[in-house]
Amino acid sequence: MRHSNTTPSGAILASLLALGPSLASAFYFPGVAPTSYKTGEQVPLFVNHLTPANSQSDPKLRSVFSFDYYHPPFHFCRPENGPEFVRESLGSILFGDRIQSSPFELKMGQNETCKTLCSDQKFAPLDSKFVNSRIWQGYDLNWLIDGLPAAQLVKVGDDDPFYSPGFALGTVDREQPMFNNHYDIWIDYHEAGPNNFRVVGVLLEPSSLRDSTDCADNGYPMVLKENEETSVTFTYNVNWRLSPTPFATRWDKYLHVYDAKIHWFSLVNSAVIVVFLIGMVSTILVRTLKKDIARYNRLDQFALDDFGANGTVEDGVQEDSGWKLVHGDVFRAPKNPLFLAVVVGNGAQLFMMAGLTIAFALLGFLSPSNRGALGTVIIIFYTIFGFIGGYVSSRLYKFFHGESWKLCFFYTPVALPALVFATFFLLNLFVWGRGASGAVPFTTMLVLVIIWFVISVPLSLAGSWIGFKQPVVEAPVHTNQIPRQIPPSGGYLRPLPSMALAGVLPFGAIFVELYFIMNSIWFSKVYYMFGFLFICYGLMIMTSAAVTVLMIYFLLCAENYHWQWRSFCTAGASAFYVFASALLYWAKDVSFGSWTSGVLYLGYSALLSLLFFILTGTIGFFASWFFVLKIYKSIKVD
Repeated sequence: MRHSNTTPSGAILASLLALGPSLASAFYFPGVAPTSYKTGEQVPLFVNHLTPANSQSDPKLRSVFSFDYYHPPFHFCRPENGPEFVRESLGSILFGDRIQSSPFELKMGQNETCKTLCSDQKFAPLDSKFVNSRIWQGYDLNWLIDGLPAAQLVKVGDDDPFYSPGFALGTVDREQPMFNNHYDIWIDYHEAGPNNFRVVGVLLEPSSLRDSTDCADNGYPMVLKENEETSVTFTYNVNWRLSPTPFATRWDKYLHVYDAKIHWFSLVNSAVIVVFLIGMVSTILVRTLKKDIARYNRLDQFALDDFGANGTVEDGVQEDSGWKLVHGDVFRAPKNPLFLAVVVGNGAQLFMMAGLTIAFALLGFLSPSNRGALGTVIIIFYTIFGFIGGYVSSRLYKFFHGESWKLCFFYTPVALPALVFATFFLLNLFVWGRGASGAVPFTTMLVLVIIWFVISVPLSLAGSWIGFKQPVVEAPVHTNQIPRQIPPSGGYLRPLPSMALAGVLPFGAIFVELYFIMNSIWFSKVYYMFGFLFICYGLMIMTSAAVTVLMIYFLLCAENYHWQWRSFCTAGASAFYVFASALLYWAKDVSFGSWTSGVLYLGYSALLSLLFFILTGTIGFFASWFFVLKIYKSIKVD
């Protein structure tokens, strides 16, 4: 369907598109100090793990496992003294990076033609079968030169060409996998001063050559035979090109915003939904509540005057109706108050961590030059905000008049992190069992546990203690000793229908960005559209709060005062749509060839959905809590 630019939404969209995708992808700082090279000086080339990309034939051949570059079946050339690992950040290790040295010799400004890296690498039939399977699965090689990934030039539609990190292990032609054993390396460099040069771009063109003495394409590709031994020679060319691109903007050509129009259409549609929803909530709640409060207070005054004159209360005004009828029960402690306080405290911790991480990325502090910076910052923020989690859970538990405060102190920093770590450890065993490089080392897990116990747990305990010492949040009305009977609810006010209706709206604000994030995670794409993500995060918060408040208002009008867990589950229900979208993405885009890949995908998808459930549930709970406190504070109750 074609959109007309004469409509208001079309005009908004046109103006947003005119700003360009760069505004949505956020700017960034260079992230690392520039390294300058003199002519002839050695420029190191590091190799990273092999990662699965889009399959070249059957989608069912796809995998989620990455492999070490020097995994024996690949027989890639090694340095004379063996490869050495490069020190990496905690986030880089968790995301699967395994960066090592290589035997390539690159000298600044000096071209090389048909240089032999190593010769007569023997591929046994089993090795050939293994490598051919990885070619069918579309695996990519990942090299780094001065912190920049070796990339291939890609052009999509009418967009400008951009650099796509990684290049193919091999290609498939006429149902025959061909192994790439020759590499044309094109390195762009910028002159920062006299005999002072900096690398600003790396392009790579792999090719499959057999029996080619001059590294020219002779029409005979390198095919690894699965029934006999195959000998392979690795060669490469190096071409240096002077570029006007400065060091500070060298990542611009890598950070491509995929389908910018789709992002903008999604944001505009989500914004329209949010504006409509908030307008509807404002109309219903503000006007209706204003009338309700005025009527209730007027009835109370009439009843008081009549009682002062006659000593009795008229039948017509003695009964309350609607949400005021449950004023004596609305602040009654919910079932399992300890569990609710713990999950809301953890949700507040996740909320602060996610918001600040996206804000840092938006402001450019998480430069892609710092590999693993995103994962490292997430761990740091989650650890630091353990104080917030403890403070919120203890204050909320005190509001519920809970008595097991020691258990609250203990479960808040332990329950959810222990569940996440146990799931992560179990899934990591599957990766380790397949011999993939993405398996997190035991020492790294030990570091995570130490950070958890040494920093996060004490901060959470300190927050819990401070929160416990704060005065309790006073309820504006008294709670009756005998609970009021709740009439049966029907239709959309039942738990499951209300969750299904309310959960779809917050999900609608993020589902497009969720698709691109899934692509980034499972296909090793660079995700840097934090401008879009920041806006979607704000829309999700507003949508979750508005729709939950609306549902809680209808629930109270139906004389049901069990709003605490209902508000949490109503907003958190969007997590079920997130998991359903992950299942759809699995069926549509990432069908796997092995059951272990499916277990990993489902396990991590379920874990992320659980965290999303706690995050959005916390948003809905706090919005409803403030709403209930506000409306019952506005009425007069004897």
